[in-house]
Amino acid sequence: MEPSAETDLQAWLIERVVATFAHIEQVDDAGLRRLVAAALNGSVAGSRLPLAEKRRIADEVLHAMRGLGVLQPLFDDPTVTEIMVNGPDDVFFERDGRLYRHPRGFPDRKRLTDLIVSFFARADRAISETEPLSDLRLPDGSRAHAALPPAAPDGPVFTIRKFTGVRPDLDTLVRSDFLSQDAADFLQRAVRERRSLFLSGGTGTGKTTFLNVLSASILPEERVVTIEDSAELRLQGLPNLVRLESRGALPDGGGAVTLSHLIRAALRMRPDRIIVGEVRGAESLDMLQAMNTGHAGSLSTGHANSATDMLSRLATLALAPSGLPYAALVRQVATAVELVVHLTRLPDGRRAVREIVRTHGVDGESFRVETLFQREGGGPLVRTA
Repeated sequence: MEPSAETDLQAWLIERVVATFAHIEQVDDAGLRRLVAAALNGSVAGSRLPLAEKRRIADEVLHAMRGLGVLQPLFDDPTVTEIMVNGPDDVFFERDGRLYRHPRGFPDRKRLTDLIVSFFARADRAISETEPLSDLRLPDGSRAHAALPPAAPDGPVFTIRKFTGVRPDLDTLVRSDFLSQDAADFLQRAVRERRSLFLSGGTGTGKTTFLNVLSASILPEERVVTIEDSAELRLQGLPNLVRLESRGALPDGGGAVTLSHLIRAALRMRPDRIIVGEVRGAESLDMLQAMNTGHAGSLSTGHANSATDMLSRLATLALAPSGLPYAALVRQVATAVELVVHLTRLPDGRRAVREIVRTHGVDGESFRVETLFQREGGGPLVRTA
């Protein structure tokens, strides 16, 4: 069957099933499969279409109606960690740290747009030409983000970062050369001794995953408050755990709950530790103030190109909301953050720790740091101090 003919058949089947059963959302998956099978058998009666091909077409129709269309097999594949759609014919996925091009795509922009709008609508999230950007957290912990024209002038863009459910531990990360045993022991002690620690790195370098792993070293009797834009952290073994999540503005423009709001609220909850999933804006000032007012052992992540760049970025982010001189903020950062662990992607695509540095005060507007562990190129992470 030619791809265009198959696409037309799938569209016809969807219209036929929806027209036959008005309340299609109330039909369970098994019932919907029977409706699709009946419509498909009627449409290809007398043809020599193999049974396996009928099943494949029926599956894709079901995916289009209830799932992610041609993306559904990628989403169901536990080895795929990220799905990236740059347009109808540009579908990529990540597996084992490497990017691959998917052989299948969407017939045109409209089909891709329809899937995105439908997918977000099922989660009660609006996305349209007037609101072209949206993101959501799926029930399994995966994150989805989409951009439609005019925000995406070349066509709809859709990205899913999957939550695989696999929670590695330090031993697993050591075996995979994410970090050395020496560095793992050092960081485990640092967390237990309540050293304030920042994880830095680019997008997709494993910051949230590593933060989850390090949290396993927190003593179970501690009261921990986590603060995130979208709740991705999966901290375990902490019975006294409070999770807070920010919220955007409501349709009337009010009701926004920012990370700054949540950090201030957390301070009234008697936390032993505050963990901020990612610092990237004005909340950096509130985070620094919390870390400098008796909340030792705070953990957080941020985007930066190196460990020292992360320190400078924190000071810069706090500059506007504080109104303080940059030199004063540099001193605040140096006092608040004891260790920075920078993550990267190695030349072969693997995620790994690039360096671990310790702060030692400031020289004017510059940070004095000591590099404790460092990795050169794709080599091992070694202790340098």
